[in-house]
Amino acid sequence: MRRYSPVDFTRVSLTGQFWAERLETVLTRTVPSQYDKLGESGILESLELKDPPPPLRIPRMGGPDGHTHQVFWDSDIGKWIEAAGYALRHRRDAGLEAKVDAIVDRLAEVQMADGYLNLWYQGHEIDKRWTNMRDRHELYNAGHLLEGAIAYFQATGRRKLLDVLERYLDHIRTMFGTGPNQKRGYCGHQEIELALVKLYRLTGERKQLDLAAYFIDQRGQQPHYFDEEAVARGADPKDFHFYKTGNHQYSQSHKPVREQDKVVGHAVRAMYMYTAMADLAAELNDNSLRQACETLWKDVTTTRMYVTGGFGPSASNEGFTTDYDLPNDTAYCETCASIAFIFWAQRMLNLDLDGQYADAMELALYNGALSGLSRDGELYFYENKLDSAGQDRRWPWHPCPCCTMNVSRLVASVGGYFYSAGPDSIVVNLYGGNRAELEVSGRRVRIEDHSNYPWSGKIKLTLHPEGSGAFALKLRVPGWAGGATGAVNGSPLDMTGPLENGYLVITRDWGDGDVVELDLPMPPRRLYANPKVVMDRHRVALARGPLVYCAEQADNSVAVPDLSLSRTAAIREQQRDDLFDGIVALTAEAETIATDDWGPDLYRTTPPKATPVTLTAIPYYLWANREPGPMQVWIRES
Repeated sequence: MRRYSPVDFTRVSLTGQFWAERLETVLTRTVPSQYDKLGESGILESLELKDPPPPLRIPRMGGPDGHTHQVFWDSDIGKWIEAAGYALRHRRDAGLEAKVDAIVDRLAEVQMADGYLNLWYQGHEIDKRWTNMRDRHELYNAGHLLEGAIAYFQATGRRKLLDVLERYLDHIRTMFGTGPNQKRGYCGHQEIELALVKLYRLTGERKQLDLAAYFIDQRGQQPHYFDEEAVARGADPKDFHFYKTGNHQYSQSHKPVREQDKVVGHAVRAMYMYTAMADLAAELNDNSLRQACETLWKDVTTTRMYVTGGFGPSASNEGFTTDYDLPNDTAYCETCASIAFIFWAQRMLNLDLDGQYADAMELALYNGALSGLSRDGELYFYENKLDSAGQDRRWPWHPCPCCTMNVSRLVASVGGYFYSAGPDSIVVNLYGGNRAELEVSGRRVRIEDHSNYPWSGKIKLTLHPEGSGAFALKLRVPGWAGGATGAVNGSPLDMTGPLENGYLVITRDWGDGDVVELDLPMPPRRLYANPKVVMDRHRVALARGPLVYCAEQADNSVAVPDLSLSRTAAIREQQRDDLFDGIVALTAEAETIATDDWGPDLYRTTPPKATPVTLTAIPYYLWANREPGPMQVWIRES
């Protein structure tokens, strides 16, 4: 079913200032510093299988029934290895490889004879392995270790860790299935499913795909075999639930996946599951999974997505509540959720090349996900609020450091989201300075993107195909780019007709040095929320191109919460070379409420005075990189 395939990030060299800077920061600062934090926090020490376990050297966050974050430390090790693997595909580094190899050697040493591998259970309660699928993360950990093994093998050709994980998977296959001596179950936290599809695409072994399909198909089946420990205490499996949710929605196991039509529960778990569902829809030509994905996509993007591409308003379940419940000052919007949504969006995009998926992927990439990493590459946001009174700070680490390695592995592989290849076609999904080596119909084609995106919408692509023959070049025209124009070798293109699902299609016999220009207008624009989002009524958000903006105290002379913007005020672009190596800021004439002349009365019959001021807004992903202070995405509109 998959008509298009993403072009691997190793074939895309990022040359533009925006992504080249983010990538270099991740390679030189983020990945190395994360290894240090894994050591400082005790996570690497868990490889020694000490009992009692190494103490948490960071504040513990509460959990039910003695739940500890140490049960999923394996996943943090796996994600760091994956990020390191991606870094090594950009440039080899003997010191980094030695660190990974030492971890791999230890994992191989502690793996049990039957293939089982889980640092928590092996160190502390091996007799209870596979007895609590609800919240002990065994399969989740295996999935992230598997993704790390694949990435490291692809980077170095060393398959020791991959061999370890394939032995572990053989053990898992003996434990789970429909046989008389097998468990019918699945992990409370989805992840292994998408990792198994990755392994299938690497090896071509159908058994990997079949196991992924088993876990997806089993999810939501009754009764729930989550927690044998609880059964031993007399609990009824039908009453199992997660934390305070009172039902199975937390883990998206309340219904079989093909029957689900609302996006519910823990946001990251949901997005990982939908990613796997889209993968399986493509590989198995399963239209029922595809239709379920399309239904869930429409639900989340029309009723439950933040304007920044963030997901999950609630901290209590790290996820979703009700339609249009999108508070700003208490928004959870876990960085991992936006990143997982990007994974899902890319899979949906490559099913049938519908531009709505690319638009949403880009929104989450530039806003909800990128805000999770500081400018210096060593501080993080786990939660991404849209309104802060100034108390929010980036973390140097986190008791649950999942988002840290998630954002590093995303940025290290971001080039893989720019292009897709299809039948007789090359697809450009994202823009920004890069040089890509592609293939179409057996021909090599080099494409050079000379643009300064996202600061400028003037796109210039130079093509260098080998040989002759026609193919289609499909250029995404974002939904926000009204009035886009294009030209080939200076000759204007007729763009009066409809696009093909958001893409401009140019089919011709391309020659060496052909130049395609695309002008995507980027005027500042106002965004308004559906009136059912009550917290955003009478408020406006500002955007330009793919970037959502915010007002931060560092750029404004009056208190940000006191600002209001007239509906008729002109929004102006301002090039600011003094900020963050050069950005485009937005300014507008606004008003602030005068508070100093109100007097002692709590209430009075006359309204407060309004004073004219200039409002300055910067891209949302950059907030909290300077001195602390209030920030707002949604500005009151006067």
